[in-house]
Amino acid sequence: MKEEIEQLLSRVNDLKCSSAKEIEEARVALLGKKGEITRLFDEFRTCAPEMKREFGRKLNELKQAAIAKIDELRQGASSENVQEGPLEDLSMPGNPLPLGSRHPVSIVRQQIVDIFRKFGYDVAEGPEIEDDYHVFEALNFPPNHPARDMQDTFFVSVGHPNPLLLRTHTSSVQVRSMESMKLPIRVICPGRVFRNEAISARAHCIFHQVEGLYIDEDVTFADLKQAILLFAREMFGPDTAIRMRPSYFPFTEPSSEVDVSCNICHGKGCNICKGTGWLEILGCGMVDPNVLEASGIDSKKYSGFAFGMGLERIAMLKWQVNDLRHYFENDLRFLSEFDTAVEV
Repeated sequence: MKEEIEQLLSRVNDLKCSSAKEIEEARVALLGKKGEITRLFDEFRTCAPEMKREFGRKLNELKQAAIAKIDELRQGASSENVQEGPLEDLSMPGNPLPLGSRHPVSIVRQQIVDIFRKFGYDVAEGPEIEDDYHVFEALNFPPNHPARDMQDTFFVSVGHPNPLLLRTHTSSVQVRSMESMKLPIRVICPGRVFRNEAISARAHCIFHQVEGLYIDEDVTFADLKQAILLFAREMFGPDTAIRMRPSYFPFTEPSSEVDVSCNICHGKGCNICKGTGWLEILGCGMVDPNVLEASGIDSKKYSGFAFGMGLERIAMLKWQVNDLRHYFENDLRFLSEFDTAVEV
């Protein structure tokens, strides 16, 4: 056994390997479960007691020498591979990462904001969790008024005179603007709103609006019509026509629904406009004197108009999207279609 240990030690010291595979094969041959050094440790158990101390020391020296030699060979092989392998070219471009695109609702929102900024409008924003006064009462919705049934509301708190709720329209921002801004006022109010409605291809419990407000002396319905016409032509093209149909809103009088000529069939009739040649885009009207007075504005001196539109509705018309739910599903296949959408 003594001679065999010395022979193995000599082999270990002279061991040479040129690849990681050869190093692993040498390790297994020496130190593996069936390796030569492992076999000597098994035979060591049968040695005479007076021999165990000497042979035990020599076996441990042999094992440590083998482990050190294997580690040395591995480090040498790693250094050679680094030196022989191709160096990284830091001037080469990196791997491209896929970039996201803007959401169609965000694109339309920015387009509308940019259009009205050219007309001199500022942008105003307000809280999504509002109180009943700013959402309803200040807008000519008295308590128990039937007009409140026009909007199904998510209430956050109930049981007191001015409960909190998720705003059903961004008209609440118009109220806050009238309360805090100096006259004349010319603002648009983009934001997210909530209504307790069943989700379908044409309706959702969450959607986005842009509402506008202009208050000054001697503002007339003709000013309102001109503002809507200019917006429609900026948004849908210079040949766009509008028509205004009488309607009802508690906070405006007179009130109107606005249609634009279909930009798909150009008035000839198609499945998008249901054969009429017209597409409804927004509601508008002259601000009711009661609304002005509720915000501390003299209705005998000042007048104004307001309008509001749904962003999803505008986006559906602009890109012929046939299902409102697509906007909220985060489907990358749908969103990637708007990579090349051009802003105004």
